[in-house]
Amino acid sequence: MSRRLQFIGAVLLTVASIEAAAASTSPAPAPFDQSAAIAYSQAAIGRALNDYSFLDTRRRPVRLSDYRGKPLVVNMVFTACAESCPIVVQTLQKAVDVAQDAVGKDAFSVVTIGFDARDDTPERMRAFARSQGVDLPNWEFLSGDAAAIEGLVENLGFIYYPSPRGFDHLAQTTVIDGEGRVYRQVYGAQFNAPALVEPLIDLVFGRPAESGTLTYLANRIRLFCTYYDPTRERYRFDYSIFIGLAVGAGSLIGVGVVLVRAWLKTRPNARNA
Repeated sequence: MSRRLQFIGAVLLTVASIEAAAASTSPAPAPFDQSAAIAYSQAAIGRALNDYSFLDTRRRPVRLSDYRGKPLVVNMVFTACAESCPIVVQTLQKAVDVAQDAVGKDAFSVVTIGFDARDDTPERMRAFARSQGVDLPNWEFLSGDAAAIEGLVENLGFIYYPSPRGFDHLAQTTVIDGEGRVYRQVYGAQFNAPALVEPLIDLVFGRPAESGTLTYLANRIRLFCTYYDPTRERYRFDYSIFIGLAVGAGSLIGVGVVLVRAWLKTRPNARNA
């Protein structure tokens, strides 16, 4: 039995025990232990994803290894969801728009994957994407068979199980690094853009493979000089650092010129003496 199934079984057993002991007038317990779910999810950080195969909305085959070499954002939904999934995708769309503006449209990819293997077909994923108005570049909606979905959600530390609403699940967005390892988890149906953009900035502008090159130097400068402006909900490059350096350098050069001129003026006097 997989670790995820063991975890779900333990959670469901706990919930069943609580329900049996509670009076009929007591409020229903939470569908799962949030703190345990977060701990399970956090344990996935650093874990490498296996190379699963999926279908895009045109039924073309896609493998996770196709996204290697740059960061990947993974979002799990089920298309029949009428509550949290649309909110998560709309929140993610705003954050991805900010991220693409900050690090570049081609610097990372996004995939939204339907975890209901039976019903989340490519056609339904396409309709879901259209209903949410997702039209950003490098964002694909994927479908997979039960084996691929089961393996991926375990790799990601993602929690879901059947409920009267279809499924209850963790509202989780995962950032994968260029080598295919879980780098960061972002939680909640609604989150602020920096929660997603900051780890992408770290990954895109701090790529060690480019160390020693001009591209790496430029990226390190952007890493330390880019900041989030909450009033505009956009990242900006802070030129004031370079203005300050230029002013400081100019002042030093000016002082140096004055000192050199003063020294040159004293040289003839020294010779005459």
